[in-house]
Amino acid sequence: MTLEITRIESTEFEYPLEDVGTDYHGFNLVYDPGTTTTRKLFAIKIHTDEGVIGEYVGGNSPGAAQINMFANYLIGKNPLHREKHWSEMKRALRKYDRMGIGPIDIALWDIAGKQYNAPIHELLGTYRERIPAYASTYHGDENGGLDTPKAFAKFAEECHNRGFSGFKVHGWGGSENSRDLNREIETVRLLGDRIGDKMDLMLDPACEYETFGEAIKIGRACDEAGFFWLEDPYRDGGISQHSHRKLREMLDTPILQTEHIRGLEPHTDFIESSGTDFVRADPEYDAGITGAMKIARVAEGFGLDVEFHAPGPAQRHCIAAIRNANYYELALVHPQCQNTQPPVYLGDYSDMLDDVAADGTVPVPTDPGLGVEYDWEYIDSNQTGSVHVYK
Repeated sequence: MTLEITRIESTEFEYPLEDVGTDYHGFNLVYDPGTTTTRKLFAIKIHTDEGVIGEYVGGNSPGAAQINMFANYLIGKNPLHREKHWSEMKRALRKYDRMGIGPIDIALWDIAGKQYNAPIHELLGTYRERIPAYASTYHGDENGGLDTPKAFAKFAEECHNRGFSGFKVHGWGGSENSRDLNREIETVRLLGDRIGDKMDLMLDPACEYETFGEAIKIGRACDEAGFFWLEDPYRDGGISQHSHRKLREMLDTPILQTEHIRGLEPHTDFIESSGTDFVRADPEYDAGITGAMKIARVAEGFGLDVEFHAPGPAQRHCIAAIRNANYYELALVHPQCQNTQPPVYLGDYSDMLDDVAADGTVPVPTDPGLGVEYDWEYIDSNQTGSVHVYK
């Protein structure tokens, strides 16, 4: 193939989330009726001399800034030489977290699928075409939404009735006072009693708990309730191999780590050090589809499962191409407000609560590349500044 990259465009845009605000620290999204939160994403286009365009919508400001450091390298290069480009971009960003690689690598895979007229999962090697999904909630709030253990239990039952076979709680955290930790322990126990024999249950405190001791307390509640996994419980930030190995030794509930470490080698080291039971990967965070699939293969080699973070078409293609994954994370969901999905998809693709089939699965896109059509009119009309162009 003689394709050549001629131009790369990065467009920041914003979109509203209605009835959504933030919690007491301003970090976690929560249900907040009457409040509108504005969210920003980036839309990537990689143009080629043959008219094939790779596209991806996602990313964040720090990652977008990193594209400045390697975009010029890609101009004039063959977009199908992904492995070579992945290695060079990784070296270029060796002093940073490398999150800028993800959106570009995904767009390069989109080019490959369009060039070969095949969905990405076929290029990777299809294992399945439908994926079981779990409902992953907004954080607990104080606003009449997911504000009590009973509210979480009721919503779990609603999700089960919709077809979901898994349910994950993002709770209130324990950083303000012990009442919050006790409330989460009560939530865990109530979910175990009410729905534990019907669904896989997960808890993701999102590194809220201040001490290792609090992680032990919530972990023992998860043990009693038979939870499927406990994820990123306390303030180490989800990165300490030693402490999570200790946590694994003290609990029966499997631990899910590695969402907050970046790249292949740190994931491999975390696994080899027995710091986790389930492995986290994300094509946007972990250097693209190329990087995420490397992590998935390492996990398979150690006999572990890899659970992909967040919803999106890139995640669906990755999960479709591997055996050792249990679920697709449909996030963030709530009984009274919409998911955080940006309104940028034309056609059938969607990650809303109602989009899960009666059997609890979501389909894998079948059109070439990512298999989704983006609404560029919406993106362009909601851009926040000038388009960054590399040529």
